[in-house]
Amino acid sequence: MTTPDLDSKQSDICYRRLIEGVNVKRHMPTPSIEKLHRCKVCEKTFAQSGNLKKHFLTHTKERPHRCDVCDKTFTQSSHLKIHLLTHTKKKPHRCVICEKRFARGGYLKTHVLTHTKEKPHRCDVCEKGFARMGDLKTHMLTHTKEKHHRCDVCEKGFARMGDLKTHMLTHTKEKSYRCDICEKTFARLGDVKTHMLTHTKEKHHRCDVCEKGFARMGDLKTHMLTHTKEKKHRCDVCEKGFARKGYLKTHTLTHTKEKHHRCDTCGKRFTQSGSLKAHMLTHTKEKPHGCDICDKRFTQRGTLKRHMLTHNK
Repeated sequence: MTTPDLDSKQSDICYRRLIEGVNVKRHMPTPSIEKLHRCKVCEKTFAQSGNLKKHFLTHTKERPHRCDVCDKTFTQSSHLKIHLLTHTKKKPHRCVICEKRFARGGYLKTHVLTHTKEKPHRCDVCEKGFARMGDLKTHMLTHTKEKHHRCDVCEKGFARMGDLKTHMLTHTKEKSYRCDICEKTFARLGDVKTHMLTHTKEKHHRCDVCEKGFARMGDLKTHMLTHTKEKKHRCDVCEKGFARKGYLKTHTLTHTKEKHHRCDTCGKRFTQSGSLKAHMLTHTKEKPHGCDICDKRFTQRGTLKRHMLTHNK
């Protein structure tokens, strides 16, 4: 398949027009609109009263739209429509470059940026560029340190509503997403998608330096740090630097001594959810990590990696 000219600047042949199912009008520049509608709770302003009404539901926690299949509720009808696609498995939006299909036009737009490498949204503070406006907004919170979303159970604060929702699953233990192959359940759709790659063995993301392949873009980004040696996440207590924010969060627990993750079987507590998961295998006797050469199985991936070295000698 011939790849379109991604460097074209002409709006009438803009690459966005090639994306199936995407509204081209939304891509065109829009005039600045005054935001007259103000939220009485947090003072945030909106250009349309309808958007204010939707926003207000984030304060009232009201979720009036219910799925007829699984009874899951949503604040907006549009979110319900998107959720219904998880039951129908329909993916009407197709990338014209690699043929990959998506349930939402927004997902396709984001995916296209992996081909164009375009990062149109730039941070006013540090000049870092982002492919999506949402990613820029999330990044801005690293400068402001704002955490508006608070857990009703343990009072922990989060910068993003999505992070709060993910955190809440540690309290509810809900795992509504199931793998069609092995029946394993997950709390988040993204987690089950990542898990599925263990069955397909697909590694679409390749390192430009050493050609190593990865199943997830996030894993590739982490790997790239082994080449750049960059450690931009720094501990406020001891100034130690880390390549990933997750590593910094884990390290911070060595200062606070917090252990939020508790085993329901024996009561032992852990600083990391991953440590708890590994510990749970001592109760279930499950060995999910298998050697492709000799079929020996292990409870932890790290143990499997060490075992693989015995074959390479």
